[in-house]
Amino acid sequence: MPKTTVCTAIPYVNSVPHIGNILTDLSGDITARYFRMRGEDVYFQVGTDENGLKIKEAAEKAGRDPHEFVAEIADRFRNIFDATRISYDDFIRTTEPRHIKASQALFTKLQENGHVYLGKYEGWYDVSTETFFREEDLVDGKSPDGNEVRWVSEDNFFFKLSSFGDRLLRHIEENPSFIQPQNRRNEVVSFIKQGLRDVCITRRNPGWGIPVPGNEELVLYVWFDAVINYSACTGWPDAGWEEKWPAKVQWVGKDILTRFHATLWPAMLWGVGLPLFETVVAHGWVLLGGEKISKSKGNVVRPLELAEEFSAKAGITQDLAIDVLRHYLCATMPMEGDWTFTFEDFDQRYNSDLANDLGNALNRTLSMAHKFCDGKVPEAPVEAEAAAAIVAAKEAFAVAMTEYQIPKASEAAMGLVRFLNKYVDTRAPWALAKNNDPALGSVLKSMLACIRAAEGLMRIFVPIGADAIAAQLGVGATTHWDQIGSDASLPAGTVLCQPRPIFPRLDLSKKMENQTPVTSKPELNVSAPTTPHPKTEAVPSQITIEDFMKVELRVARVVEAEALENSDKLLKLQLDIDGERRQVVAGIKVNYEPLDLIGRQVLMVFNLKPAKLRGVESQGMLLAAVDADGGAVLLQPDKETPEGAKVR
Repeated sequence: MPKTTVCTAIPYVNSVPHIGNILTDLSGDITARYFRMRGEDVYFQVGTDENGLKIKEAAEKAGRDPHEFVAEIADRFRNIFDATRISYDDFIRTTEPRHIKASQALFTKLQENGHVYLGKYEGWYDVSTETFFREEDLVDGKSPDGNEVRWVSEDNFFFKLSSFGDRLLRHIEENPSFIQPQNRRNEVVSFIKQGLRDVCITRRNPGWGIPVPGNEELVLYVWFDAVINYSACTGWPDAGWEEKWPAKVQWVGKDILTRFHATLWPAMLWGVGLPLFETVVAHGWVLLGGEKISKSKGNVVRPLELAEEFSAKAGITQDLAIDVLRHYLCATMPMEGDWTFTFEDFDQRYNSDLANDLGNALNRTLSMAHKFCDGKVPEAPVEAEAAAAIVAAKEAFAVAMTEYQIPKASEAAMGLVRFLNKYVDTRAPWALAKNNDPALGSVLKSMLACIRAAEGLMRIFVPIGADAIAAQLGVGATTHWDQIGSDASLPAGTVLCQPRPIFPRLDLSKKMENQTPVTSKPELNVSAPTTPHPKTEAVPSQITIEDFMKVELRVARVVEAEALENSDKLLKLQLDIDGERRQVVAGIKVNYEPLDLIGRQVLMVFNLKPAKLRGVESQGMLLAAVDADGGAVLLQPDKETPEGAKVR
């Protein structure tokens, strides 16, 4: 059975990797995980590009032997891929014998087929991007990327790329999904229609690179040999390569699509009689401070360091922090355009998606299952509305992945989580329990079915977090697409675990408080010393029963809870009082996590005049005792009581 091959562009090893480097490989990982879940036999390739002049120069600048230099950095990439759970099947290095063999064989085959000729190259060469440019391509004497260029004049071999222009245009027109997304396809078509030029595919041997067969004074141009890694991984030119080729999809960054992966590489394949890959997908750039994240510019965000810092800040494991990074990059992945990374956005996305939406849904579901059905999956059908939401989420996810729109797939998974939170508010299990409504079992089963389905969909993005969700549901991991939404995935009678926050909410106010300047205390007026008065015990004022009866106390249930932004004390709660919704701001954050409050009954002052705290309206007050540290301890009925019941 042929493999479903997923390829990713291989990064240069001239410096340490950053989050922009892993975006391509993470895209391949998400695609591979999805195909595996759909039952396909996946072959997923990653690797490192280790030839080229700039790598030799980087090694020399570091005072290192090039072989040792590239081996060390290649290991760093491999370690990062492993740590971020890039589920590759093959890691190829372009200094490996199999790659050298495939590259020399492909050059020889092109030469035999009349697609290569010897000529003189004169022009500008950008060492940083290993790219040749014409005089008219330069901008203020530099390459279009703003890099320094050097003049090159030497005899080299050329590939007849110009002869493939019409064939490429026909193939793109006949296969609309060949280049994704659509705007990238349009860019490639426009580029080809301007007229393809023959490409110089060798250069003088600087003592580093793959020698040209029969002419070791030359080495293969790094961009020519780099793309051949996809064939080298299959074992080509040796027998058996057909099992892994053609690739179903190749993931690349937008900057290497038009000149290389959408024109040069397809033409090279045709030139040696190999079939083309099915689709090439080009994502946009991750920007930092308005510029593309780049090793050469030094404006890098390193993935493992970012995860380590976030782990300490959020109080979660390093593995879960990696999941946070994976989710962020997938949810914000730039497809048609670019995306600007900020640490503030990273934190806020974590809070909104993982801590609030996912955490809220899981905690509410499990808390109510323990409260209303003894902590077991009820024997009841899933309600039609919830079943339809699961089907819709799966369909949206599948459509997105058919188009390789990873952020849309992420949104489909999160959309089911958000549906669940709204469904809980609408169906109000606490009200059904109070009225002994027979629909309660189906509502709780529907809630559990939605969170189980969300675990399956989100597993592709956050595998460790999904494991934790499955464990709290008392079931194993979802491994097959058909399991998602099936009755068998969450059997009736399954014993559920107590809810535990997987992604605790991050207190965003701490950073702001640290940045707030400390104001000095007003100076004491010491010109007139005062005589201290003896302390007296305060005598509480007395009220009449009529005064007390003016205060209307009610039982309420917490249905939503979240920290108030920019405050280290306040929580914003949504309360249900016999069908009426009230918002209350309470200073209980020191003693209570928001997720621990959801589903809990509390006592409140119902007829208190609304007031604004930190700009947020509070429509009541909770009753609480004061502990030894001055913190609030909420009061509540000692058994389930109807919401709205008066306290007297």
